[in-house]
Amino acid sequence: MITKSELDELFLHCHETGNLIRKVRTARRTQVGDIAGSYDKYGYKQVKVKGKIYRAHRLVWIMIHGSIDPKLSIDHIDGVKDNNRINNLRLVTHQDNHKNIKTPSHNTSGHTGVSWNKAISKWAAYISIGGKQEGLGVFTNKEDAIKVRAAAEIKHNYHPNHGRNI
Repeated sequence: MITKSELDELFLHCHETGNLIRKVRTARRTQVGDIAGSYDKYGYKQVKVKGKIYRAHRLVWIMIHGSIDPKLSIDHIDGVKDNNRINNLRLVTHQDNHKNIKTPSHNTSGHTGVSWNKAISKWAAYISIGGKQEGLGVFTNKEDAIKVRAAAEIKHNYHPNHGRNI
């Protein structure tokens, strides 16, 4: 893994934008002062350093904090994958990272963890705990399912941004 001192020689982290700014020219197309990186297919900023590609948020974390425990993930608190301002990043477990995701695009109820069960013509509420889905009940009224799901998110320490629609 790349070190803080190596990164400090190559980049400046702009606290206002979250971008990495090149301090040295590393390739024919790069210039000192350029914003480093390009986007991967998932929408994350990635940067090539010494022949290896890293996600920019990981490099920013190392520049500010020195290292990353390989068992942990870096969460973009606001869900914006290229917002690499340090106050938008937090080091969390993989499970905690999944407690701060947007509503999936295939969701039809408009609320994460709430879906219509055709077989019984009721709204079902569920939540994932420790990687396992737990049923929270079935309801005639959609709003009741939403309330139960919201209470379960609080009980299980989901991030307040979880289920946002961005």
